[in-house]
Amino acid sequence: MVLSKFMPSNPKFSEKFAAAARNAHATAQALVDLLEHYTDVEAKVQRVRDLEHEGDRLTDEITNLLAESFIVPFDREDIISLNSELDDLVDDMEDAAVKLSLYSIQQPLPQMAQLARVVEQQCALLAQGMPLIEQNSKLAELTRIAKEIRALEDQGDAISDEVQRHLYDGVTDVPGMIRAMRSGEIVALIEDASDQAQRVAKTVESILLKNA
Repeated sequence: MVLSKFMPSNPKFSEKFAAAARNAHATAQALVDLLEHYTDVEAKVQRVRDLEHEGDRLTDEITNLLAESFIVPFDREDIISLNSELDDLVDDMEDAAVKLSLYSIQQPLPQMAQLARVVEQQCALLAQGMPLIEQNSKLAELTRIAKEIRALEDQGDAISDEVQRHLYDGVTDVPGMIRAMRSGEIVALIEDASDQAQRVAKTVESILLKNA
């Protein structure tokens, strides 16, 4: 059952989603710190892992809250989608951090940090907008935020395209080929996180439009 204007609101959903968005932003900040200050790598990767585990906890809490709730603030399918998309966003960032350690990357490509910074800016906007998700009067503000997130995703695509264009320049041996492939994989994971942030923003915007 979808919440109508005559029914009492359940603020727990917006609170949980806001917490998940803040956690995604913290994860992005940790990934930026890892890539921009590439020291104490294992400890910084563990920090990202810990935040991903916190994201999983919040995902489970939202799932359990949905199962227990008769009245919900918007479509159950939208709650499930938004919950999953936020989880995937954090998972993509964690995957990128873990691969840096797993592949023993000695020095990340500078574009990795540039892309991570794009994702961090997107997640900051999500954290700003998520508390407004049940406020129909904030549709214009959330639409603006979604537009900014899309523009940042375009920046991320341009950075990724530039990496792919030159990824194998100067590669003359098999070890070099492997390093290039692994770097390309990590770049793709960070770009996936940027794409996922846009999906989250689109879902939030769609929820408000449906319930306006």
